[in-house]
Amino acid sequence: MIGISENAKTQVDKLMSDADLTADYFLRVSVVGGGCSGLTYKMDFDNEDQPEDQVFEDKGLKIVTDLKSFLYLCGTELEFSRGLDGQGFYFNNPNASRTCGCGESFAV
Repeated sequence: MIGISENAKTQVDKLMSDADLTADYFLRVSVVGGGCSGLTYKMDFDNEDQPEDQVFEDKGLKIVTDLKSFLYLCGTELEFSRGLDGQGFYFNNPNASRTCGCGESFAV
């Protein structure tokens, strides 16, 4: 499963509302190669399911990822911080063996 914290859910809802996205849109998360640790997280809004998508729902939000990314994201929770280090989304990923200093990339 891929989950989302209350703070992150609030921010995602706000972004979707600001972009005037309809209820058929969902949050797509994935992992792509890159970054200083080797793998980078990617988030976007989408309204088209793809073959082999893994679909989850947490706190009323549909979260979708491709099968390959799910292997890296299983058990991950999307968080949102307003801390002194800056404001933004980050992934609490129990599968990551290390992350870069900015939190944008990881390795397994």
